[in-house]
Amino acid sequence: MLDDAIKNAGKLAEELIKSSDIHIVTHVDADGISAGAIAKKFLDREGIDNSIQFVKQLDEKTIERIKDNGKLTWFTDLGSGIISKLDGLDYVITDHHMPDMEGGERVTHWRHLNPHVYGVDGRKAISGAGLAYMVATAINKKNRDMADLAIVGASGDLQDMSLCKFESWNREIAAIGKKIGILDIKKDLRAFGRQTRPIHKILQYADDPILPGLTRRGSTCLSFLKELNIDLKEGKKWRKWIDLNHDERKKIISALVNLLIAKGFGNKLSSRLVGEVYELKKEEIGTELRDAKEYSTLLNSTARYGYAEVGLEICMGDRDEYLRKAMTLLKNHRRNIANGIQFVKKEGIQEQGMLQYFNAGGHIRDTVVGIIAGIILHSGQTKNNNPIIGFAYRDDGDVKASARTITPLVNRGIDLSKAIQTVAGRLGGIGGGHDIAAGAVIPRGTENEFLIMLDREIKNQLT
Repeated sequence: MLDDAIKNAGKLAEELIKSSDIHIVTHVDADGISAGAIAKKFLDREGIDNSIQFVKQLDEKTIERIKDNGKLTWFTDLGSGIISKLDGLDYVITDHHMPDMEGGERVTHWRHLNPHVYGVDGRKAISGAGLAYMVATAINKKNRDMADLAIVGASGDLQDMSLCKFESWNREIAAIGKKIGILDIKKDLRAFGRQTRPIHKILQYADDPILPGLTRRGSTCLSFLKELNIDLKEGKKWRKWIDLNHDERKKIISALVNLLIAKGFGNKLSSRLVGEVYELKKEEIGTELRDAKEYSTLLNSTARYGYAEVGLEICMGDRDEYLRKAMTLLKNHRRNIANGIQFVKKEGIQEQGMLQYFNAGGHIRDTVVGIIAGIILHSGQTKNNNPIIGFAYRDDGDVKASARTITPLVNRGIDLSKAIQTVAGRLGGIGGGHDIAAGAVIPRGTENEFLIMLDREIKNQLT
């Protein structure tokens, strides 16, 4: 399957380099920025004029404006879900989301590179950035030096979450990055913030797995580390995970494993503490850009607030002006996520059939409501592990609906992408995504109808 996909990527690359001017259209998240940056670098190196556009969703108005520019359009990290609406447009697509169900006869078109076409799970096997990387490297092996960006994109889409490491096509890309010396793959604690956060903060904000008695309890985390005789400071500076020696790390991990087992969580959950972590060797140690997960979070903090070009410039190599802007946006992003979680906790989670949901209205940005829904679902704060839907108002008057579920329900037959695409279409909106995480844009005021129809659709999938 990978060999066939690489051949298709080569055809797309050949088509792209025939053009004198290309318009890149990509998504407003870490994977979208990474994919767009890889596409732009590739075209720049080939001497092809290009422009780039970041979009939240490909609605009819956006598609019509794209058609008006008259250029060959390269859709990265989106496009598969609306193939049936692209008649009259000269395009290529590199996307890992579920293809358009209405365009079933067209999903195998050679201009459409998507892992689902080859029977490969686009949720875990490869990201939009990885597919753009396949195209770039198919025409010039020098472009292999962008493997780090492909892994950042995959990290942004949490594609290593299931096995605590990358698999399938992503694994091939990571291996290339390691071979040419731009990626370092280590087995270590998977908690977010290894490069930048004080040790106790890593434990305090851990959520995969949740650490009983420690998660969300800063003072308890400090006491826990002191009991292990871990020096928390070096002079006046808090020590970070990367500052610890091998024995100190081993002592903390062992204590965390024992804690989880003692609380009855078992080996399966405790084994998620340790997995593969991916470091970008070209980046400075101890910064947000050194760790793939932290890098992707930094990119999300730009694109989801209307500053995708800031994230793009960082991917293109800026380490001065735009990086400073991104760090400011990152602080704002963290504050908004924290405020959003507090809002949902205060308002409470409601239920509709087997669904749980919250409607944030204008209190949470539509570009981050999905992140918050995912955090709430995995926080242990909900009554059950049924799918969760988060609603937030968009500036254009519509409503963004973001849905998240868990792997066991996907294994039982739930496919949020198909369900949401069907329901949103009936309401005059659009939707799509992955089986485990999907989103839709629907008319404001149809939220209750959307929930009733989605609940029915998901129950049908399970039966």
